[in-house]
Amino acid sequence: MPLAELLMAAMWICLTAYALFGGADFGGGFWDLIAGRAEKGRAQRNLIEHSIGPIWEANHVWLIFVIILTWTVVPSVFAAVSSTLYIPLTLVALGIIARGSAFAFRKVSQKLWQQRLFGGAFALSSVLTPFFLGTVGGSLASGRVPPGIAAGDPITSWINPTSLISGVLAVTTTAYLAAVYLTHDARREGDPALAETFRRKALAAGVATGVVAGIELLVLAMDAPGLFGQLLAMPAAPLAALSIAAGAASLALMWRRNFLTVRISAALAVTALLWSWGIAQYPYVLPGLALGEASATENVLVANAIAVVIAGILVIPSLWWLYAIFQRDEFAKHP
Repeated sequence: MPLAELLMAAMWICLTAYALFGGADFGGGFWDLIAGRAEKGRAQRNLIEHSIGPIWEANHVWLIFVIILTWTVVPSVFAAVSSTLYIPLTLVALGIIARGSAFAFRKVSQKLWQQRLFGGAFALSSVLTPFFLGTVGGSLASGRVPPGIAAGDPITSWINPTSLISGVLAVTTTAYLAAVYLTHDARREGDPALAETFRRKALAAGVATGVVAGIELLVLAMDAPGLFGQLLAMPAAPLAALSIAAGAASLALMWRRNFLTVRISAALAVTALLWSWGIAQYPYVLPGLALGEASATENVLVANAIAVVIAGILVIPSLWWLYAIFQRDEFAKHP
């Protein structure tokens, strides 16, 4: 396999990790938004804050890897995307900043109006940020970002049927992942009533995600028939089918209150969805531009490969240790 393909696979792994871990953090903000008034939603908000508080900023390392690898491995793609989709990308950056700042300030705020202000900013930006990330993905999937500097329309490139429904799918998916993870966290902390609350939320979000995914397929059939056809063909079709099967299995497992196994099936559904899209679009990274034509020179690719290996050796064990520490029962009971 050519080096450019290996590096793009590494980038897609980072994108998947960001969807699974960072996405769940965004989804926590969604449930924070609709948890209810102060007293009614206090228990839910406390669990959300406790679950994502220790590690949530660390998850952005995956997004940083995606940006850097795109910039250095396929610089022409980075230039085209950043110059055409600068509006949603700017909104994503502002959302990440606002979300992080609000989360930190709410924690130390003493007055109720300050807590509500920062809590609202945290929750709202947690919903809008994945939505705009989804619109960027929809723009790329529907072929609305042509090669070249600012060659695409800065408005219609991300305000179109595929992009908008992709944004909604991103929000429902992150909400579903968060509810699945929070259900297990609530049970681990010895609060069965709260676990049952998030179980109901997970079932509702899972059904909503399935409905939105079905609508997205219909939209793709009309708005991006090329990608739709590739999703139904080999080798992407098995992964698309796996995503549907894993999503249905996760709902069944949640219904049966199998809170640990459902985390695996839900993550598998999202992973298969992302990889079916990537494989369906391969080898084209932009309309008419194949990966081999867009990739950087061999020396740059070799340097990137070395950097990826070193980063993997340093970052992956560190993050695994971080996650393991904050998943221990003694930490859950004694934050």
